[in-house]
Amino acid sequence: MGTPSHRTTLAQAPAGPVRVPLAHHPARYRAFMDLLIGGTARPAHAGGTLQVIEPSTGLELTTVASGDATDVDAAIRAARESFDAGVWANQSATARGKVLLKVAGLVRERVEEIATLEARNAGKPIGDARWEINAAADVFEYYAGAANKIFGETVPVQDAGIDLVLREPVGVCALIVPWNFPLLITTWKTAPALACGNSVIIKPASLTPLSALKLGEILVEAGVPEGCVSVLPGPGRIIGDALVSDPRVDKIGFTGETTTGASILRASSENITRVSLELGGKSACVVFADADWEKAAAETPMSVFANTGQDCCARSRIVVEASIYDDFVAAFARTTEALRIGKPLDESTEIGPMISAAQRQVSLDYLAIGREEGAECVTGGVMPDDPGFYLSPAVLAGVGNSMRVAQEEIFGPVASIIPFRDEADAIRIANDTPYGLSGSVWTRDLGRALRVVKSIRTGVISVNTNRSVRTEAPFGGYKHSGLGRELGMHAMSHYTEVKNVFLSSE
Repeated sequence: MGTPSHRTTLAQAPAGPVRVPLAHHPARYRAFMDLLIGGTARPAHAGGTLQVIEPSTGLELTTVASGDATDVDAAIRAARESFDAGVWANQSATARGKVLLKVAGLVRERVEEIATLEARNAGKPIGDARWEINAAADVFEYYAGAANKIFGETVPVQDAGIDLVLREPVGVCALIVPWNFPLLITTWKTAPALACGNSVIIKPASLTPLSALKLGEILVEAGVPEGCVSVLPGPGRIIGDALVSDPRVDKIGFTGETTTGASILRASSENITRVSLELGGKSACVVFADADWEKAAAETPMSVFANTGQDCCARSRIVVEASIYDDFVAAFARTTEALRIGKPLDESTEIGPMISAAQRQVSLDYLAIGREEGAECVTGGVMPDDPGFYLSPAVLAGVGNSMRVAQEEIFGPVASIIPFRDEADAIRIANDTPYGLSGSVWTRDLGRALRVVKSIRTGVISVNTNRSVRTEAPFGGYKHSGLGRELGMHAMSHYTEVKNVFLSSE
């Protein structure tokens, strides 16, 4: 169950990171980045800037332009004019696919540059960042191939003639992306939108705007018409609100927390704007006694703590059969304690810093709440005496599913391990949450696996593995975890309109 030295209470933890000089602090990023409006770099209309903080140091990394409502209007006008003129939409699907394939190639050529930028801006271990940038290139390759495979239909009807069903681009797409996977999630929205012939306006998170700005440059370099691409860093209450309430925007794609998603639905309702939402999660990893539970205990910690727990897919509720509970907790804690916490650019780092001091404090607050509710912190929850927003991964045992730490999305490195009695109890616990995004089931019983995965109300679920996302397969959630699906061919339906055409032969 972990050694006493790891059972650190919030009161025992230092009040904040102790600033000590480190010889390997990387230099400040030298470039200042403008907005990208209609494919052209330009300063913000009012001269606003965003200070970008490096999570591993707590110091300024660089500054970027910060837009306002005037900049949003300029981006929408450029996108609207380009779309209405058919500059991109009227190109053949094959031609669009070739451009997207070039985008993928340019991203691959610059993997090291973009990955280093992403590691420093988001606090990601460099190995994870490289994987994500290569995965972003994979997404563009996939939709390059998908562009000319969006088929219409012919429909047999009673009248003399032929009935055609066409798929057409929806128009101007406002794509609002989060800070936890800045470039990768941007590509999940941008690539299918462009493949279908739309214009895109990308609103990156204020904490992590750098890779999206780089992608905007690459899109234009690869041949996406300039008016079809804008990237607008800036506060969500200004940029986001202006985008979602503007009647000239035809489609909103949002990834983020559930409260913001609900506010976007309300704001977009007056214009009946099409919306897809990928929101929060509190996913369950269900481990039965007949499973290879030692393998589960070795692999499941990183399904919670990868990206420092800042992942909507995190299996942060580990639901374990009572007969193996104590042994599983002990093995899970040992694996967790062996994870290497370090600087993002250190090749051996497995766990980097959290994105901000405020986000780290949320996790610390929940650890205190968990203890008050009766959970035991078996290991972790400690801030090292080092610059940056670090927090060691924390494991809570003795958790009941009604506790706040089991019901509310923490979005940090906190795992709650919950016991269950039998199959029915496991399903009840897994479903007893407002969310339904991801999950796992570990068992050697194929019949049980089929029963349980069919019974858990979640959009993505895996058996004897914790991997959630595949470019070729749909991704999205039930309940408060969102509306619609990203990735695979399913994503294309959100970026197209269906038009019915009847040609009379009389």
